[in-house]
Amino acid sequence: MKLEIIRKIIGGILLVSLISVLFFQPFQQYLDIPKTITVFEGQDYNFQKAVPVSASLVSHNSNITLEQDQDQVALIAREKGKEEMLLEFAGIPVKKVDVNVLKDFRVQPGGQSIGVKLNTVGVLVVGHHLVNTEDGKKSPGELAGIKIGDIITEINGNKIEKMTDVAPFVQDAGQGGKALDMIISRESGKFTTKLTPLKEKGENSYKLGLYIRDSAAGIGTMTFFHPQSKKYGALGHVISDMDTKKPIVVEDGQIVRSTVTSIEKGSNGDPGEKLARFSSDREIVGNIQKNSPFGIFGVLNKELKNGIMDMPLPIALSHQVKEGKAKILTVVNDDKVEEFEIEIVSTIPQKFPATKGMVIKVTDPRLLEKTGGIVQGMSGSPIIQDGKLIGAVTHVFVNDPTSGYGVHIEWMLNEAGINIYEKTQEKAS
Repeated sequence: MKLEIIRKIIGGILLVSLISVLFFQPFQQYLDIPKTITVFEGQDYNFQKAVPVSASLVSHNSNITLEQDQDQVALIAREKGKEEMLLEFAGIPVKKVDVNVLKDFRVQPGGQSIGVKLNTVGVLVVGHHLVNTEDGKKSPGELAGIKIGDIITEINGNKIEKMTDVAPFVQDAGQGGKALDMIISRESGKFTTKLTPLKEKGENSYKLGLYIRDSAAGIGTMTFFHPQSKKYGALGHVISDMDTKKPIVVEDGQIVRSTVTSIEKGSNGDPGEKLARFSSDREIVGNIQKNSPFGIFGVLNKELKNGIMDMPLPIALSHQVKEGKAKILTVVNDDKVEEFEIEIVSTIPQKFPATKGMVIKVTDPRLLEKTGGIVQGMSGSPIIQDGKLIGAVTHVFVNDPTSGYGVHIEWMLNEAGINIYEKTQEKAS
């Protein structure tokens, strides 16, 4: 009996000790050291050590060196390559860390206000229309099983690219009393259907009973431009159709310069908006090849200058972004790019692409006075911290227009088809 009690007491002590260790600051700092460290050439990586741990490099690669004292370890990356770092306690290895040094990479920050013109794949169905026939009101499109958000891609074996492609088929089928063979694209896949156009009462025209659209337009902000490839990224979020609220499937598109004419200031529950117009010359400065959750992407015809930071900047990976002061570049008047102060309230080091990586807050008195914080049209504004491009503004909090979300630049570059993870050299033997 006494032995059983002693066992329980010892078990309790061990359990309390184990729990205490988990909350012990040195142990927490040890857990915070990642299994993989990725940095760019010329950058350092520092971490604190609250216990007498020593660090060493396995291959003694001269391009990657260590400096350490009682309080911290500094990993210094001179050139791209790979290494392994061992952490030892009392001569016993306790952790291995893979070190990847990427080739120096820079992009030019944006901030310019841009006009966006998107052309859809096929024509987008944005509503149903009741045709007033001799037999009552009907929607042929709805009867054919076509839903809002569907895309008409083919009629009678012919590819449909714009709305003007549709009308001749509708009139011919109506006059001939025939059904149209249509291929419809939906989120779940493609399907075929037959649609018989109906004649509007009192008119000679035949109708599909559908409202359709083949393009969309709006404004946003340029995030970055890669001088070597001419690729760019903007907006930081997907463009959705105003009626269906679904992402627009892009056939192609163009971006042009735009000018901010006025600002509708945001307030709690009512996000503000940049009011802008396309520049008078409507010069096309680039194409649009992709519309994704991370923004719009394509290739520029010419290099764009923002007049404030016209030299390429290094970037920060998601784990390198830190809470604290930062800046955004954006336009609030005419076409002048300006710099404004913000704060990174929180940031999430992400291993996989995600659209919400940071929570940001506008702190600049000038911007708060002018816009009330983050407004529509500001999406894509580049975020700069410690001289590095770290991400872009994406969304505003409806109930607090001073705050919103940001996306890490790492994922926008990935969507643009720019590979920053160039294959690194194996560590020296």
